[in-house]
Amino acid sequence: MAKAKSAKKKAVPKPKPKKPRVVVTRGKRKESIARAYVQEGKGVVRINRLSLDGVPSGYLKSIIMEPLLIAGDKAKNIDIKVLVKGGGVMSQAEAVRTAIARGVVEFAGDVELRKSITDRDRFMLLEDSRRVEPKKYKGPKARARFQKSYR
Repeated sequence: MAKAKSAKKKAVPKPKPKKPRVVVTRGKRKESIARAYVQEGKGVVRINRLSLDGVPSGYLKSIIMEPLLIAGDKAKNIDIKVLVKGGGVMSQAEAVRTAIARGVVEFAGDVELRKSITDRDRFMLLEDSRRVEPKKYKGPKARARFQKSYR
């Protein structure tokens, strides 16, 4: 007895939606760590879910924007989302700056851009390895010693 073949249609796989290319980089400065997610978009920069316009100080904003100004047209259609934690205000700004610079260079893949950023400031792409010296047991700070009084 022969089996009758069922008239099943072959399932055609649906085309998967193309995932956007995302570059993840990080920047460190003192105790601050920043993670930057760079992808194609409208040119929006967000730091901890806040727009770049929400940065209170103009000086901090100029530090953060420096790699984008150097990149110019190459960074116009790039969305950047940065998450930063730890440290103080200045070290967070410099960590964000490093993360953004690395992300833009990696996303663009341009050697000239890397060279121009490095010529401007080496620490935009490299991390500053200096850290706070730990306090020693014979004094109030790392190097200072308690004063002696003989009276």
